[in-house]
Amino acid sequence: MKYVLIFCILATAACAPLYLGRDKKPARSVADAQRELHDRVASKSKPAVLFVGNSYSFGMPKALAAECAKHDQPIRIGHSTFSGWSLAQHVKNESTLKKIREGKWDVVVLQEQSQIPSFKGFRRNHRMLPAVKKLAAEARAAGAVPVLYQTWGRLHGDQQNVPGDTSAAMSARLAEGYRVASKAAGGLVVIPAGDAWAKEIATGHGNQLFIEDGSHPTSIGNQLTARVFYNSLFSAVHDNGIALRGIVP
Repeated sequence: MKYVLIFCILATAACAPLYLGRDKKPARSVADAQRELHDRVASKSKPAVLFVGNSYSFGMPKALAAECAKHDQPIRIGHSTFSGWSLAQHVKNESTLKKIREGKWDVVVLQEQSQIPSFKGFRRNHRMLPAVKKLAAEARAAGAVPVLYQTWGRLHGDQQNVPGDTSAAMSARLAEGYRVASKAAGGLVVIPAGDAWAKEIATGHGNQLFIEDGSHPTSIGNQLTARVFYNSLFSAVHDNGIALRGIVP
């Protein structure tokens, strides 16, 4: 009897984590995140999109509106963008929060400061993840679908923080940073503009995408980003929902 009791106690202890874990919600899959976005966009005759970010988003309302116009796709676009800002600054900015809460948006695009997602480990996570989670929660509470805007590596990388850096290496770190942020916020679609830029830079077209500072976009760079946004938001809708192509890493 003594050995039976001991066995039962050990068996119960061994199984306990399984029961405790059942209360946790499983992470959303890539397909679920994509489907949520496309279902929302498809349900609206004129989807409303808000950009929250910095100077990398300055040209996006005009560029995305032009891209949508080429496809006869109505869209309403707003922005809360300030030069050099991080998402942590937006969290503390009442005008940004007011726009998210009261703008009746379908999609809220979150764009982090251009270097922070490329930092490593704790430095990146401490500065980025709380803000992404907070703003994503604000968007959801207001009835919008939050997404992340993956930006590009600078033409010569982040020499300020990583001596000898390259654009390709910085782009890869940025992609990883946005993947981590997506997971931390419960599974968000990542708009992979940075991947499109990396391909163009690798083929020698980088000088067409950047202004003289090697960081900010030219009108051509904005057009490239707008095409990525258009494809990410509307391609599956215009393909009758048959394909959900490469929107979340």
